[in-house]
Amino acid sequence: MEENKNTPRPNGKRRFSFYWIYVILTVVLFALYFSGRDNVEKKDIDMGQLIEMLKSGEVSKIELVNQETADIYLDKEKEPRYSYRIGSLERFEEKVEKVQEDAGITEPVYINHVEHKNWGLEFLLTWILPIVFFVGIWMLFMRGMGRGGMGGGQIFNIGKSKAQLFDKDSVPVNVTFKDVAGLEEAKVEIMEIVDFLKNPEKYTRLGGKIPKGVLLVGPPGTGKTLLAKSVAGEANVPFFSISGSDFVEMFVGVGASRVRDLFNNAKQKAPCIIFIDEIDAIGRARGKNPINGGNDERESTLNQLLTEMDGFGTNSGVIVLAATNRADILDKALMRAGRFDRQIYVELPDLNGRKEIFEVHMRNLKLDTDVSRDFLAKQTPGFSGADIANVCNEAALMAARKGKDVIGKQDFMDAIDRIIGGLEKKNKIITADEKKVIAFHEAGHATTSWLLQYAHPLVKVTIVPRGKSLGAAWYLPEERQITTKEQLYHEMIATMGGRAAEQVVFGQISTGALSDLEKVTKQAFAMVTYYGLDEEIGNLSYYDSTGQQDYALTKPYSEKTAETIDKQVSKLVEQAYQEALEILSKHRDGLSQLAQKLIDKEVIFSDDLEAIFGKRPWGTSSEDQGETHSNLEDTNALNQENHEG
Repeated sequence: MEENKNTPRPNGKRRFSFYWIYVILTVVLFALYFSGRDNVEKKDIDMGQLIEMLKSGEVSKIELVNQETADIYLDKEKEPRYSYRIGSLERFEEKVEKVQEDAGITEPVYINHVEHKNWGLEFLLTWILPIVFFVGIWMLFMRGMGRGGMGGGQIFNIGKSKAQLFDKDSVPVNVTFKDVAGLEEAKVEIMEIVDFLKNPEKYTRLGGKIPKGVLLVGPPGTGKTLLAKSVAGEANVPFFSISGSDFVEMFVGVGASRVRDLFNNAKQKAPCIIFIDEIDAIGRARGKNPINGGNDERESTLNQLLTEMDGFGTNSGVIVLAATNRADILDKALMRAGRFDRQIYVELPDLNGRKEIFEVHMRNLKLDTDVSRDFLAKQTPGFSGADIANVCNEAALMAARKGKDVIGKQDFMDAIDRIIGGLEKKNKIITADEKKVIAFHEAGHATTSWLLQYAHPLVKVTIVPRGKSLGAAWYLPEERQITTKEQLYHEMIATMGGRAAEQVVFGQISTGALSDLEKVTKQAFAMVTYYGLDEEIGNLSYYDSTGQQDYALTKPYSEKTAETIDKQVSKLVEQAYQEALEILSKHRDGLSQLAQKLIDKEVIFSDDLEAIFGKRPWGTSSEDQGETHSNLEDTNALNQENHEG
């Protein structure tokens, strides 16, 4: 609640109100105005009365004040007794002369022109009020900016850096390397920077120089910013933190000015670290966007950053740490040695990394005895550190919602389902016919994936709607670094298994395979154009890792090649579909049994498939998961197929 300005301060005095200034100015204005007025009371007369006075000879003097008012003096009095407000100056003078001439007055009265000024009022209106007006407007403007969060004198500091300073004396950072899990290789690289700042003689005695810049590259949520925080907590040197977007404003030249100010402040506190998060906001390659041209604010900011990092001047003791998930679009001058000498790739965590991340995020959780970090790590392939943190938080919320005292294993499983597939919608209206189609669709995926050697092992299938999907299948993908053509092809067949099941059983297809078609089309296109896995196109790749094709108006291949690509992509998808039809036609009975189980139970697991089709000769899903589960409802995994209706 906003504090009342009239409330007394802790010392008993009331706060000074800005509106008292207006009251004081009004009083002074009236005082100056009336101080310049004559104190003598004068009677207003008309022209007829003035003419009679002139004819009688009573008028001793006429003073025309400021060419507006005529003061009439009688019988040589010192103060005017009457006042006449004139209209036309020339006619008034002619009238006075003519009246006296016609009256035969030997000593006529002549008009004296005088000018009376209220010097106080004029000074107030000319000098004081304009200054007070502009000062008042300025103060109101600055107070409004302060309420808007910009701060009182921010208009004077618009070119100043917005970087936040962290050090042990002012704002310490409590995050250390112990809080960073699953990034062992990245920590080894980054710890060398910290070690240099703590023990520079260890490296300088051999003539070595610390890298000027370190770039953290990786997918979103992998812990780049967390790694930078740990550096701030470990290094015990001043740490400037700023986002790339904080450099850019609507005013021209502000970004470059802020870069200069940031590095000037850093030089004064050297040795220190500058951390620029999301550096791609200002580090995008120059001249790649023909719409904006080459002289925009972002490019001038980048030019200044290039100069500060490795220009004619020196920045000894200043290390620049930056993070981005779009390293492919950064300018080449920014990436060269001497600026960002070292690039550290922060990848998605592997099995051991996920286990360590679970341990970090489970420190403050009240867990049941059945919660296994090894099991949860195996159920979350492809999860980033942020995803795992979200899983732990969601599990805690679900347990609290159920009124539990501890977080159990099933809470984590439900949390993984919630994150992957969305919220369950058990009240969604689905007809019996639609439910049957969905069941056979999902059973088709499960059957083909179970009977293909290189398809991902199935873990769970459900026809309970989640999010936008009407059904879903969970798989446990093999964590591999390279993939063969046969492995990709088997995945395509399993993906087309849902639509193929509809064709085999009902003799018609539906719109429920939208996500399947999207996935298989993209995968076939990548196989043909990127990975060189098509015999017709050959060992060619049209993939552009630099990102320059985003602004290109033409394709990197001819129209004839484009036709060939379209033909081969379509051919590959159709072959996968025909093989899926063949597999499901051959195992029609097993498909029907599986679909009926799915209709009855709504959720089936790998053991249900094993009971119908037997064990997979190349390994069971339980072996792939590394653990046999007596309670099938505890089984889950990451790789989900969503099938929209």
